[in-house]
Amino acid sequence: MTGSALPRNVCRIAGSLALFGLLALPAGCGRTASERVQGYVEGEFLYIASPHPGTLSSLSVERGAQVQAGDPLFSLESVPEKAARDEAARRLAQARAGLADRKKGRRPPELASIEAQLGRARAPLALSEKELSRQQNLLRAGDVPQQAVDRARSAYDQDRHRVSQLESDLQTARLGDRADRIEAAEARVKELEAALTRAEWDLAQKVQIAPQAGRVFDTLYRPGEWVAAGRPVVVLLPPQNIKVRAFVPQARIGGIRPGDPVRVTVDGVPEPFRGKVSFISPRAEYTPPVLYNRDNREKLVFLIEAIFDPATAVRLHPGQPVDVQFGS
Repeated sequence: MTGSALPRNVCRIAGSLALFGLLALPAGCGRTASERVQGYVEGEFLYIASPHPGTLSSLSVERGAQVQAGDPLFSLESVPEKAARDEAARRLAQARAGLADRKKGRRPPELASIEAQLGRARAPLALSEKELSRQQNLLRAGDVPQQAVDRARSAYDQDRHRVSQLESDLQTARLGDRADRIEAAEARVKELEAALTRAEWDLAQKVQIAPQAGRVFDTLYRPGEWVAAGRPVVVLLPPQNIKVRAFVPQARIGGIRPGDPVRVTVDGVPEPFRGKVSFISPRAEYTPPVLYNRDNREKLVFLIEAIFDPATAVRLHPGQPVDVQFGS
């Protein structure tokens, strides 16, 4: 070995001692520092997209804008969807008219014609009935043969059948179409109603509104650009979707329960943000690799999440580092 190797080893040992001293320093700064864990603000974003493709015709919001539930966000060009909706509405109107026509029966002039025929047929029936009665009386008196009575009975039966036929025709004309045809027409109407509902839904999807109140975190397209189906156009961040995540050593996780209060300290803000624990991971993890001490890397930690009321959450920003302290 050369004489220069010893100084390099000494420097490495000195550097390691200095780094160990810096890592150990916060632990001796007092109880408050030892009770805190580091964390960061996390946002669970809503990516607003349309299930149909199209050219972005209008963008109603800008990055950083605050929107309320139901506010318009963007709209896509919708000429094909409007045409499909109008065609579905026309087909449904036609089917409904056909169903109503089948249920109505014949038109009034047709009914009046059958009623007139029935009136004309009843007059001969009354006459033939009287003639049959007269011939039967003459037969009993012996003045006419049986053949005359038979001819009178035949004429009466013909007139009676004619009247019965016209009465049935009139009753049928007043009714609608056959039951099976009406059921088929009703099924067709329901099918076209479903098609219209689908067409109206497709058209409505070309205009997207805010599902919740929140802040527009980002806009990903500009008017005039083509947007593929399912591609988000607006990124929305509701305040209730803002939370804090931190890693707690396994030695302390046993004393933390969901619903426990937490205080979150942010640089530059004198007062802590108060929230509550909403989630504790059931699976242990190793400490993040930014802690270069070998002993610390081998200790297990658990992920916890804390939530806040919306009025508090809007003051937190995703990615912001924070200090988390448990207890009120």
